Amino acid sequence: MTALPRFQPRRSLGRTGVPVTRIGAGDLADRSVPKERCVATLRRALDAGVNVVDTAPMYEDGYSEEIVGEALRGRREGVFVVDKIDHLDRPVAPQLDESLGRLGVRAVDLLVFHSVSEPAAWARLAAPGGGMEELAEEIRRGRARFRGISSHHPDVLAAALDAVLCDVVMFPVGPYVHPRYVQELLPRARALGVGTICFKTFGAGKLLGDTEGYGRALAERPRGKLSSGGQDAAVPTLPRLPVEACVRYTLTCDPDVALLGLSFPNEQDAAFAAAAAFRPMDEAELAETRLRAAEAVQGKGAVWWNPPERPGA
Repeated sequence: MTALPRFQPRRSLGRTGVPVTRIGAGDLADRSVPKERCVATLRRALDAGVNVVDTAPMYEDGYSEEIVGEALRGRREGVFVVDKIDHLDRPVAPQLDESLGRLGVRAVDLLVFHSVSEPAAWARLAAPGGGMEELAEEIRRGRARFRGISSHHPDVLAAALDAVLCDVVMFPVGPYVHPRYVQELLPRARALGVGTICFKTFGAGKLLGDTEGYGRALAERPRGKLSSGGQDAAVPTLPRLPVEACVRYTLTCDPDVALLGLSFPNEQDAAFAAAAAFRPMDEAELAETRLRAAEAVQGKGAVWWNPPERPGA
């Protein structure tokens, strides 16, 4: 049996000073899969050296947090756990109480407001007495170490960076994302010392297979549902990209951490191999990969991680 590649921490997560692996384990909860199998899959990623794990209460209604909690039992030290506050208009403390209970831990490393994708929502969180102050209070209480937001809107992220309230920001980076994420926000966060944890390397699976995202079947297709790359995935019939190209693209863009869907051993092996063999793309390769990604998302439903186009843009 071939040993999995080891991923040692390679860089600091912004000004937090925490050493993190360039790839992290995103949500892998699936209620159709036995919990013990999900736990074993996440532990397999940890065994390979991955030290960033992302979860949220809304991922399968708490199931993801339960899986993460079991996977971390007896091995919490050295793993950077990201959890989220899903309800932006509700008090933070009771939501965190529930999350810590499902995780079975006393604290998380990074606590972020989930999907802050409207400028007005960010303004409320950043206002005096707002949600960002509540996150700061949880840090003072020792129930989190750092705070931030995840977002699907460049304007929100730009405002958050202006406000200097986030230790880490989370947003899309990959072959098919709005160019502002890569051209503006990544370098700006880096200059400010704000950590970057990014997602959508595989475009929610659209870039790898025939899916509208996260394994959902296409609304219109001549055949039945095809997986986005899991253990028993059928061969896609629509344009797609290989895992290696997606991972190379994202790592070339250079976020601190790229969260990947590592839900099956074969997905893990492909991602680990791509990361271990990483060499940066040149400008021509980047441009070609973007073109192929634009073809691959066609006919696969909404691209919700990009902001709506402005009229006349």
